[in-house]
Amino acid sequence: MELSLAPLNLPGIEPKRPLIICGPCSAETEEQVMDTARQLYNNGFRIFRGGVWKPRTKPGGFEGNGEKALPWMKRVKEEIGMLTATEVATPAHVELALKYGIDILWIGARTSANPFAVQDIADALKGVDVPVLVKNPVNPDLELWIGALERINGAGIKRLGAIHRGFSSYDKKIYRNLPMWQIPIELRRRIPNMPVICDPSHISGRRDLIAPLCQQAMDLGMDGLMVESHCNPDCAWSDASQQVTPDILEYIINLLVIREEIVTTENITALRHQIDDIDNGLIELLAKRMRISREIGQYKKEHGMTIVQTSRYAEILDKRGAQGSLCGIDANCTRQIFEAIHSESVRQQVEIINK
Repeated sequence: MELSLAPLNLPGIEPKRPLIICGPCSAETEEQVMDTARQLYNNGFRIFRGGVWKPRTKPGGFEGNGEKALPWMKRVKEEIGMLTATEVATPAHVELALKYGIDILWIGARTSANPFAVQDIADALKGVDVPVLVKNPVNPDLELWIGALERINGAGIKRLGAIHRGFSSYDKKIYRNLPMWQIPIELRRRIPNMPVICDPSHISGRRDLIAPLCQQAMDLGMDGLMVESHCNPDCAWSDASQQVTPDILEYIINLLVIREEIVTTENITALRHQIDDIDNGLIELLAKRMRISREIGQYKKEHGMTIVQTSRYAEILDKRGAQGSLCGIDANCTRQIFEAIHSESVRQQVEIINK
């Protein structure tokens, strides 16, 4: 399905990289909302985000003030002059957000993972012209993410964007949510005219990692950033560890290096030609490897052997991972490549044995 898109076209916001959306994780009190918004505005930011409804992993935590917080967001818009943005998860949220003049809506990761919930929101948005941003689902499923975008677009929303906030993983490492940059990169390839915004706060889970993630997002050509900023982060009622002060946010943004997305110099063109030649060679080598795999498959068929030889497979992964490390390639990357190659070899041998 090809999406029908239009520029976000936000009043008073210059259409340049990076688009910055910032504000606290939760709209806690009227004083906190107004104080944070004033500081952000004075530091040059013009789009204020605030969580009004806060779905939590477990009950008992602060889950937002609901409609009570919407007049505070309206004050930010009318008295300070910032556009406002908040998350919606139900048709009732949509109705209330529009009632109080919220300028930008976004759909959270837990909601975008549920096609029923997304469709309910899409139905509530029919006939409305408002920018809607869709966060990636909690799990790394590109098709599910695109499906959510298609549902919202199908309701007539053309000012549409995506937010990359990383993916949940049981095996947590440095980040709260794994970036898995290849997924938003593929999303941009599939839907090139749609803005993709990075949420480094939710990827990192730690304020000290926000700055490098912002730069990495810009280096990968993303269109904007959604960063959680609080007037007193350590006292925040939700996600305190991943919020920064408005002054720190200004410092982070001012240090960003914004590179041109399209480079047409002769040097880069020549290097790209070299990459193309190498890629062509890789495909030819893979084809030769698969031919040998098919010959092995024929031998296994004739001698009643099982397709997968576990010890041989483990040997390949261990050796190639070590070789990759010696050549400056991450061992996990090398393993993933050879896992994919092995999977295709197995598929081709299955075809031979079942003939």
